[in-house]
Amino acid sequence: MTEHPSLIGCHRAALLDALRGAGVPERALRMRAAQLWHWIYHRGAAAFEAMSTLPADLRGRLAEAWTLDRPRISAAEASADGTRKWLLRYPGGHEVETVFIPEEDRGALCISTQVGCSLTCSFCHTGTMPLVRNLTAAEIVAQILVARDALGEWPTAKERRLTHLVVMGMGEPLLNYEATVGALRIAMDGDGLAFSRRKITLSTSGIAPRIGPLGHDLGVRLAISLHAVRDDVRNELVPINRRWNIAALLEACRSYPKLDRPITFEYVMLDGINDSDADARELVRLIRGIPAKVNLIPFNPWPGAPYRCSPEARIEAFAQIVGRAGYPSPVRTPRGRDILAACGQLKTASERAKRRAGSLAA
Repeated sequence: MTEHPSLIGCHRAALLDALRGAGVPERALRMRAAQLWHWIYHRGAAAFEAMSTLPADLRGRLAEAWTLDRPRISAAEASADGTRKWLLRYPGGHEVETVFIPEEDRGALCISTQVGCSLTCSFCHTGTMPLVRNLTAAEIVAQILVARDALGEWPTAKERRLTHLVVMGMGEPLLNYEATVGALRIAMDGDGLAFSRRKITLSTSGIAPRIGPLGHDLGVRLAISLHAVRDDVRNELVPINRRWNIAALLEACRSYPKLDRPITFEYVMLDGINDSDADARELVRLIRGIPAKVNLIPFNPWPGAPYRCSPEARIEAFAQIVGRAGYPSPVRTPRGRDILAACGQLKTASERAKRRAGSLAA
């Protein structure tokens, strides 16, 4: 990849500045910016020379100063169930994982917002990685472009397989707020990637003060990684709970500006930890009055994990209690387990290799 700055992830004002710097006269700036935006986000151009509606000399000047490079795909894996995972390497060598999950009537891309994670959730494989850095808006948007490249969905497909975005990959998106919001605004732009806000879900482990601003800024669907109904248990599973406890988190949820759409509460099922009938009844009590559904997630094991998944009968009993209270409580079908692409399993291959090498050397 070149050392030039990327135009991917730039908002429209930044495109105007880039074109102005390339010598485009003021009277033509808005037209050229619209063409540039169209080529990047509607047609998926990966090089300026492909932009046939721009003058050749302008294409050359842009290429001298800017890039449209995607991150390099270090590895690509496909699961038996159709799930696909890409390990993406950015300049400087940092890597993240991005996962495409196909279903009969939709396809969701699980995108990452940080290299590593600072939250150390004890059931999550990513939580065993240190936080290296935040991704930029360009690096977040580039994950969508890479997926569309791989799926052959430029400029338009008769039937798109990639229809939804779920911001629940590596990292806590609300701890990289500005870049995440900037990237999603580009994803939602109707003249480009054109994802409806109703088809974007952002998941947070509980950064309560930023939940309200998220609703005002984007109004996307909200998912909460709850996973426990008592603070003492959640303190261990989701340590950020020590800063914003369950009561504070649920108060922020009740104030979410887009409560016309149900909030999804994610709840990983851990044998003997959070899966009792009493836990289910307390969950119902806690979310009473919030338009909601509860995603029950069978724990996805990873090497060295300290937990076991709740038995199927226990998960079903839990789901029945929640469902009888009027809350949809689907049990999430694990996807991509064979390539460590399921919920809670993401951890870059390079990080796994480093850890293995360290344990062998010890």
